[in-house]
Amino acid sequence: MASKQAAQSSCSEEDQRKRKRMISNRESARRSRMRKQQHMDDLTNQVAELKNENSQIIAQVNLIAEQYLNSDLENAVLRTQVIELTERLRSLSSVLRFVEEFSGTPMYIPEIPDPLLQPWKLPQPVQPIIASAKMFQCKF
Repeated sequence: MASKQAAQSSCSEEDQRKRKRMISNRESARRSRMRKQQHMDDLTNQVAELKNENSQIIAQVNLIAEQYLNSDLENAVLRTQVIELTERLRSLSSVLRFVEEFSGTPMYIPEIPDPLLQPWKLPQPVQPIIASAKMFQCKF
């Protein structure tokens, strides 16, 4: 009888250990699922934040690109106007030289700087530029 009780008590202890292990494993699996879900939620939030930040950056890039195109177009118009005004000034200077030569009255006719000799200016055609900003738009 003592051996039966010892066997039952050892079975009972073994069953209890198995149950404790099962409960512990279930609890560990539950915590693991919770950590995994929390990590997934964090990643989902991070993706949403990065998408929002990305769209803001794209909007800024588009705005700056548009401003650049407008400035570039304005610069081209101004360069063309400089060349046109320089040509007009040269023409008026030649008229003044003609008047000075035939009237005999000395006139001060200043030297006209050549805009093409200035290294920061690129040569531009004498004809006016007819363009719209839409021609220079980049696609993003």
